[in-house]
Amino acid sequence: MVRHPPAFTSAGAALATAVMTFPLIVRAIRLSLDGLDRGLEEAAATLGAGRLDRFLTVTLPLMAPGILSGAVVAFAAGLGEFGAIITFASNVPGETQTLPLAIYTATQVPGGEAAAARLAGIAFALAIAGLLSADLLSRRLARLLGRP
Repeated sequence: MVRHPPAFTSAGAALATAVMTFPLIVRAIRLSLDGLDRGLEEAAATLGAGRLDRFLTVTLPLMAPGILSGAVVAFAAGLGEFGAIITFASNVPGETQTLPLAIYTATQVPGGEAAAARLAGIAFALAIAGLLSADLLSRRLARLLGRP
């Protein structure tokens, strides 16, 4: 089996986006972890909960808002990622061209302003859809955790 390097492929574009957005996710999750009340885990331990059980039933649900906010921020950053993708994966139409690269390409063609505006509208709609879905998930999560 021949393995090809991810450069100049859609996998490379995904990898470049992941590398650029990973610190944003980690930061949000770390802030969420730092804000946890360790007394809740200790109380679960005194009630006989094992490590994995404490993580799955206490820690993870309390971290969920941080995970969700990190995912939303990473989605937004990934949606607009330009530099890493054009550097690592290039701008190959149909293979590695992302929305920001398509907007850039449209602005480089005479008369491409209309196409660039349509693509920018799509980007805006995706961003709004991401925010609305994050808000819906956040409300559902708050109800599950018993928060108002």
